[in-house]
Amino acid sequence: MSSNGEFTPALEHHIANTLGWWDLRPLQHAAIEPVRSGADCLLIAPTAGGKTEAAVFPLLSRMVDERWYGMSVLYVAPLRALLNNLLPRLEMYTAWLGRRVALWHGDVGNPARRHILSDPPDILLTTPESLEAMLVSRRVEHHLFFRSVRALIADEVHAFAASDRGWHLVAVLERLQRLSGQRVQRIGLSATLGNPEQVLRWLQGSNAQAGASARVVVGDGRDATEPDVSLDYVGSIDNAAILLSQLFRGEKRLVFTESRAQAEELAYGLRGEGVETFVSHSSLSVDERRRSERAFADGRDCVIVATSTLELGIDIGDLDRMIQLDAPRSVSSFLQRLGRTGRRVGTVRNALFLTTDNDSLLRAAGLLQLWGTGFVEPVMPPPSPRHIAAQQLLALALQEGQFGREAWQEWWAGSPVMDSAPEVLDYLVAAEFLAADGPWLFVGPRAEREFGRRHFIELLSTFIADLEIRVLEGRREIGSVSPLSLTTPVLDGRKPLLLAGRAWTVEAVDWQRHTVTAYEDLTKGRVRWSSRAMPEPFAMVRARRDVLLGVDPPVTMSQRAVTRLAEVRAVRRHQVAREALILDRGERSSVLWAFGGLKAHETLLAALPSEISENASADNETIRFALEVSDSVFDGVEVEGILPTVAPQAVDGLKFSAALPEALAIATLAERLVDENGAVAVRDSQLVVRFEGG
Repeated sequence: MSSNGEFTPALEHHIANTLGWWDLRPLQHAAIEPVRSGADCLLIAPTAGGKTEAAVFPLLSRMVDERWYGMSVLYVAPLRALLNNLLPRLEMYTAWLGRRVALWHGDVGNPARRHILSDPPDILLTTPESLEAMLVSRRVEHHLFFRSVRALIADEVHAFAASDRGWHLVAVLERLQRLSGQRVQRIGLSATLGNPEQVLRWLQGSNAQAGASARVVVGDGRDATEPDVSLDYVGSIDNAAILLSQLFRGEKRLVFTESRAQAEELAYGLRGEGVETFVSHSSLSVDERRRSERAFADGRDCVIVATSTLELGIDIGDLDRMIQLDAPRSVSSFLQRLGRTGRRVGTVRNALFLTTDNDSLLRAAGLLQLWGTGFVEPVMPPPSPRHIAAQQLLALALQEGQFGREAWQEWWAGSPVMDSAPEVLDYLVAAEFLAADGPWLFVGPRAEREFGRRHFIELLSTFIADLEIRVLEGRREIGSVSPLSLTTPVLDGRKPLLLAGRAWTVEAVDWQRHTVTAYEDLTKGRVRWSSRAMPEPFAMVRARRDVLLGVDPPVTMSQRAVTRLAEVRAVRRHQVAREALILDRGERSSVLWAFGGLKAHETLLAALPSEISENASADNETIRFALEVSDSVFDGVEVEGILPTVAPQAVDGLKFSAALPEALAIATLAERLVDENGAVAVRDSQLVVRFEGG
C-alpha cells in the first residue's frame, strides 16, 4: 500500500496488512493532503468509491499525530441505518490506534448513552437531531462534552443540503463550533452532485465568511464499461412480480419502488411467485428492517424491495441487479441506485426499469433521456429558512437557560441560516415565545404551550411526521401504517392489511396508544400512506416533452416498451410541437401544454392579472384556464420578484410555522415555490393555438 507516508505509521501498517490493500482508491489518494491540512472539503466519488475511508483515515492520522483527545470527530448521516452499518468498520479502524467510536441516535438506549457521557469516544456517529437533543438536554454538560470537537463529517451531504435538515445541521454546527472554541473542519461526502462548489460553500457556513480554505476533491468516477440500462413496460405490479420471478434467478436483486405501498404490493406478489423476498422502508420497525437487510446480505437467490431507504450507501453485500419499478424523482437518485451494482471485478453497473402505466413509462424515458445528456440536478438548499432560525433561537434558550438579546449572533457568527433572525427574534419576544428579563431572553410561556410536550421533543426535529398507527403481532412490532389504511372492511376483519410483504388481519385497535394488534393472514391485503403531489424540476418535465416529440433515451428498450411508447406518443401528439407550446382553446376554457414544472407554472400564474390567475390552476405539465385566453396571454408579463399564491392553511406543512408571524410563514412557503428561470422559458416560448374540435 502506497500513500508515501502520509498516514500515521500504525494506520499505514494496518491498511496494508490487516485490510490487505496494496493501494488506495483515487479519491482516497486525492483526499489525504486537503483533509490533513484542515481544509473544509467535499469528497465526491461513485457509490463504493471509498468516501468514508477518504475522510476518516486522514482524520485518524491527524488525531494521533496532533494528539487530539476527547471527542474530536463527529460523523453525521441522514439515516440511522447508515450509522449502524458504519459502526463495525469504524470500530476496527479506531481500535488499531487505541481509539474508540460510539453510536448515539434515537434507537440507542440510556445505558449506552450514560457510558458515552461518562467516557466520551474519539468519534461519535450521530444524527443532527441527536446533536440538538444533546445540546438542550439537562443531562449533558454540553460545554464540556463538545469542547474537543475538531472536525465533522457529513455523509450523503446532498441529502441534507436539499432539505431543511441541512439548514438545521449547519446551524447546530455553528453552535458546536462556539462551544469548542476553535474552527471545526467540515467534510461532506457525496456520490452525485451537479453543483459541488456551491454545496461546499453552504456546508462551510461561517467558515467561508472567515476565509477558511475549501477544496472539492473528486475521485476518478470514470468507468471504461458503459452501464447496462434497460427500459421495459409491464403494465402492472402483478406483472412485474411475475417477470422478476423468472428473470435473474440465482442472483441478488435490489428493487427500488417510489412508494411504500408499491413496495408492499410487489413484495407480496414476489412471495406469491415463490421468490425469497425481503422488504425495507421507513414504516417498518427497526427490527423488521434489520432482519430483512441482514438476511438479504447473507442470501444469494433473493430479492429485497425497498424505497429510498437503501439508496444512501447502506451496505447490503454484493449485488447483482438493480431493478427500478417505474421511475425515481431525479437523475441523481438514479445514479445513486445504479451505483449499487458493478462493484465486483468482472461485473458492470446495471439497471432495469419496469414501468407499470403510460405515465411512468414516459417519466422513466424522460429521466433516462436526461441522464444520457450527462445532466445531474444542482442541489439547492431551500430558500429563506426563517422557521429554522426561529427553532434555533428557541433551542439556544433551552441550551443555555438564557442568552443576551444583543449577543445571540455570537452563536452563529454570521451564518446565512440566521439571515432573517433579527426580524424573527423580535416576533418571538413580542409573541411570548421568548420572555425577557432586562437584556436576557429565556423560554416563554407560548413556547411551552406550542412545543413543550415531552421535554420539547417537537422542537428537536425539523420535519413533520404524519401520524402512523403501529402494527403489533403479539409484542413484536411489524411496522406502522397511516390511519387511511384502517377502513371499515379492514377494521371488521373483511380485508387484511399489507405490511412487510405479508397480509395481516386486524384483531383490535387502541386509538389512544395508536396501536393495532393483528395476526398473519394468507389473503392479499392493501395498505395506504398519505402522499402529496411533488413539483418536478423544469429539466425533468421538458425531457418528457422531448420524448413525446420523438427523442428516444440512450438505453436498451424492450419491444413492449417501444410499442407502448409509440402508442403514448400517438395519443398525446396534440400536446406538443417542435418549435412552440400548444394552447388548446375552447369556448369556456383553455389548456396550455407548457411542460415547465409546477413551480414555473405557479410563478407565471402569480404574475398574471388576478382576473386570469384566480381562474387558473397548474400541474407539472399544464396550466389550465377556466376561461378563454389568447396566445398573447403572457405578453409583457414580468416574473422577477413574483411570489406564487399560498393559502394560509398551507403553513401547517412548515415545521415551526407557529413561531413565525403568519405573513412571514406564508412568504417563506411562497419563496420555495418560485422558479423564475422556468417561468421565463415558458413565457418567452411561441404559443400555437388549437381550437377545441379543430
